[in-house]
Amino acid sequence: MKLYTMAGTCALAPNIAVAWKDAPIEIVNLERGEHKGEAYLSINPRGQVPALVFDDGDVLTEATAILDYIGTTYGNDPAFGRDHPLGRKEAEALSYLSSEVHAAFKGHFSPGTYADTPQTEKIVRHKTYARLDGYFQRLNDWIAESDGPWLLSQRSFADAYLYIVMRWIERTPLKLKDYPNLAAHQRAMEQDDGVKLALERQGMKGAGG
Repeated sequence: MKLYTMAGTCALAPNIAVAWKDAPIEIVNLERGEHKGEAYLSINPRGQVPALVFDDGDVLTEATAILDYIGTTYGNDPAFGRDHPLGRKEAEALSYLSSEVHAAFKGHFSPGTYADTPQTEKIVRHKTYARLDGYFQRLNDWIAESDGPWLLSQRSFADAYLYIVMRWIERTPLKLKDYPNLAAHQRAMEQDDGVKLALERQGMKGAGG
């Protein structure tokens, strides 16, 4: 199997999961622009990463779906089974991070999707940052409720996804220091050997590095 990734994208989450589970999955890191090339479009016509290509040629896309596959196939902790409270909470957290927090960044990365003039683009960005601040405040409280530094009571794939979206904060006017529990989460993640390996495989450095 091969997992296609690219620096700066949410593909880092399943890359971290592969490292954590020592899964027999080859990491193929694309250079910026290669995801729109003919070779990769034959794998994922939408030109997005991640994509997990199976030995039989089947392709699985979407980070949360790939994380679920890795957890189901290579996970060794029954507590994260979806028939257990912790496993259900992991699924809930991943859904929230993907469908709410990650999706909200579109107003930052692609404001033109919602605006057609410089003035309306400015309004879109303003509303986006206010929305993200609300999400970050909730996540900051969520970590406090679980006694930190992890999002749940113990490290999970949700932490891999959270690590990604919080790396993107440095591209916005918001500041990580205003969310101390999220800042502590980032420090804990960057001390993790699996995270270090995943960053290296995608040609990335630690946040702010």
